[in-house]
Amino acid sequence: MLTIVAFVVALGLLIAVHEYGHYRVAVACGVKVLRFSVGFGRPLVRWQPKGSATEFVIAAFPLGGYVRMLDEREAPVAPEERHLAFNTQPLRARAAIVAAGPLANLLLAVLLYALVNWSGVDEPKALLASPVAGSIAQRAGLQGGELVVGAAIGDQESEPVRSFEDLRWTLTCGALDGENVRLLLRPMRGNSERQLVLPLSELEVRDADAHLFRKIGVVGPWTRPVLGELVAGGAAERAGLRAGDLVLRLGASDVVDGGQLRDLIRASVRGDQPLAQDWRIERDGRMLDLHVTPDVVQEASGPVGRIGAYVGAAPELVNVRYGAMEGLWKGVERTWEVSVLTLRMMGRMVIGEASVKSLSGPLTIADYAGRSASMGLTQYLTFLALISVSLGVLNLLPLPVLDGGHLMYYLWEGLTGRSVSEAWMERLQRGGVVVLLLMMSIALFNDLTRLFG
Repeated sequence: MLTIVAFVVALGLLIAVHEYGHYRVAVACGVKVLRFSVGFGRPLVRWQPKGSATEFVIAAFPLGGYVRMLDEREAPVAPEERHLAFNTQPLRARAAIVAAGPLANLLLAVLLYALVNWSGVDEPKALLASPVAGSIAQRAGLQGGELVVGAAIGDQESEPVRSFEDLRWTLTCGALDGENVRLLLRPMRGNSERQLVLPLSELEVRDADAHLFRKIGVVGPWTRPVLGELVAGGAAERAGLRAGDLVLRLGASDVVDGGQLRDLIRASVRGDQPLAQDWRIERDGRMLDLHVTPDVVQEASGPVGRIGAYVGAAPELVNVRYGAMEGLWKGVERTWEVSVLTLRMMGRMVIGEASVKSLSGPLTIADYAGRSASMGLTQYLTFLALISVSLGVLNLLPLPVLDGGHLMYYLWEGLTGRSVSEAWMERLQRGGVVVLLLMMSIALFNDLTRLFG
C-alpha cells in the first residue's frame, strides 16, 4: 500500500509541476489556456475557478498530463481571440512556454535537494571497509578502516568528503569520466593523513551499478565486526558464539570489518563441505578462541558458508546539514551534476558504450518510491528530486513528441525564418512516437526482468 501511495504522490506532484510550468508561462505571455490536466483519459475531478478561462482536471490515467491552449491548428479561433492563440505568439514566447515545463522540474529538483540539505540527513561516515580482493582499491593500497576526508577527480581541486554517499558519487563520476580519483585518507588510529590515487581510468565502464563498485573495491562503509542476533540451533550458537562478540581473527586472517567477516564466512567451504576454523573473539574484555563449523548453503553462485547470525554492526552515521545559501547552492550543483550524468549515460547508450539495461520504467520507479518512503522523508525527497531531474532532462531531448522536439522546431524557425512544414512535422512526429515507444518497451522489459528475472 505504501508503494502505491508513494508512487501516486510522486507521479502526481512531478506531472503537476511540469504542466504548471507550461501553464504559468503561457498565462504570463497572454495565451488563453483551455484545460490544465494531470493525467489522461476520463476526468475524475474537474473544476473551473470563477473568472478563469481554464478548466482544471485530474484524469484517470496518471502517466502524464497536458495543458491545452487556444490554437488555430487544433480548432477554429474567433477573430477577436486570435491574439490569445498559442500559434500567433512570437517565437520567443512559444519557446518560453514549451521550455517552462522541463525547467519547472529542474527547479523543483533544486528545491527538493535544498530542503534535504537544510533539514539534514544521517548518512554513513566515509570510513572505508576492507577492499574487495583483487580490486583496484586493494591494488592501490587501501586496507580498510581509513577515513576519507577529501577527494578529487583527475586534476580538479580536492573537495571535502562529508559522508560515504559523497564518496560514492565522486567514484561514480570519476569512473564514468574515465578519470583517476585522488583520496585524502586519515587512518582510524592517528592523525597523519596521506594521499592515494585510485586508477579508475583503467576501467571500461558501461553501467553505474553494484558491479562497478566491486571492480573499484569500495562496496560499503566500515562496520565493526561484531555478531548480532543468533539463530537458534545455528552454527554460531552451536560453537558457543554470542551476540556482541567482537571477531578479531578467523582462521589465518585478521578481521578488519563486518563486510570482510561476512566474505570470510561465505568462503568457509571446501567444495560442498564446511571448512571448520578457529575464531579469536573479544567478549567483555576477554580474548577467547572458539572452533566454528559453518553450515553450507547452496546459492546460484555455488555453495557458501553460513553461521546463522547477523554479522556486522550498523555503520557509524554522521549528520550532513548545510546553511541556507550553501544548502541552496549545493541543490543547484547536485541538480546540474545529475542532469549532466543523465545526458551522458543516454548518449553512451545511443552509441553502444552503455547498456540499455540502465533504463527504468514505472514498475522500478514505483518500487523505489515505496522503498524510499519507508526509509523516511529525507530519502523520499531525494528520490523525488532524482526523478524530477530525469523527467526534466528527458523532456528536453530533441524528440519530436517531447518538449525538446518542439524547441528543435523553433530553433529551425529562428535560423531559417520559416516554420517546419506540416508534412515534415507529421513525419517527425511519427518517428518520435516510434523512438519513445521503443524506449518505453525497453524500460518495461528491464522492470519485468528485475522483478522476475
